[in-house]
Amino acid sequence: MLSLGLAACGSDEAGVVEDSTSNAPSETDAPAADAALPNIVVTTNILGDVVEQVVGDAAEVVTIMPVGTDPHDFQASAQEVDVMYNADALIVNGAAFEEGLLDVIEGAESEGVPTFEAISVVDTLEFGEGGDKHSDEEHSDEEHSDEEHSDEEHSDHDDHGHSGADPHFFTDPMRMAAAVDGIVDFLFEEVAFTDPAAVEASANAYIAELTALDADVVSLVESIPEERRVLVTNHEVFGYFAERYGFKVVGAVIPSSSTTDSASAGELAELAEKIEAEGVPAIFADTSSSDDLIDALAGEVDDVTVVELYSESLGEPGSDGATYVDMVLTNAQRITSALA
Repeated sequence: MLSLGLAACGSDEAGVVEDSTSNAPSETDAPAADAALPNIVVTTNILGDVVEQVVGDAAEVVTIMPVGTDPHDFQASAQEVDVMYNADALIVNGAAFEEGLLDVIEGAESEGVPTFEAISVVDTLEFGEGGDKHSDEEHSDEEHSDEEHSDEEHSDHDDHGHSGADPHFFTDPMRMAAAVDGIVDFLFEEVAFTDPAAVEASANAYIAELTALDADVVSLVESIPEERRVLVTNHEVFGYFAERYGFKVVGAVIPSSSTTDSASAGELAELAEKIEAEGVPAIFADTSSSDDLIDALAGEVDDVTVVELYSESLGEPGSDGATYVDMVLTNAQRITSALA
């Protein structure tokens, strides 16, 4: 027994203890550097990509919403809630965009998690300023018979989001550039980076990339005649894009900034008539939302094409919408191809 004990002591001193049943990493295998990285949690995959581009290897970025998710109805798991509550910094879109996460975001902030709304530093549009399908003035001026719109249809219509800030600022890359400025300022206040100069340089390079992207989109849409710069979308999502690049939003299948709302048969029929009258050649669906309603609308209109856009989620890795820059450029290319 004594000799076994001495042998064991000798092994410890030599630093060659081997235990095939242990899962504990050795000193040389432990990810000490990674453990020291700040933990930044981001709600949407669009902002997640942007933050990753900005901070590079200076932080661990965790994105809550997977690719293909509709941010309006996403619900976090218990594990995802825990991740948000234990973040060194939490970055969200804001303006109630993450409808199913509002309680979690508020709870994390109340628990002391530094939280930043990206939309808080951009010039926002009120809902419908980009070309609302049904303005309040239009509704007050129109005379509808009981046969045209039932009380139930009017009740459905009242539920649509006709007020407040439009949360979809990210369809304009220059507003995203402004958001990046705000995100960097926030992170420098709340996160202890080991090399803040590298983060600042990375952020400046990314803002330059967004500025170049904006110029590319301007060049693309110049080929669309002004009278054909019209958008009909699944819901009110491209108001900022329309304002930036000179488009008119003729209407939306769901006349709301949220996909959780609905459209009545009367509203769809009215939109179909407007599409016919405007001679709209294409209507635009969301890759992250159901296209049942937009397909039904297309079936009521002659010679109209349905084109999918990346509106509220990135595409799968390797797709033409895998990053924010890819997403915006691909959307501009598809819109141009459909309308020019």
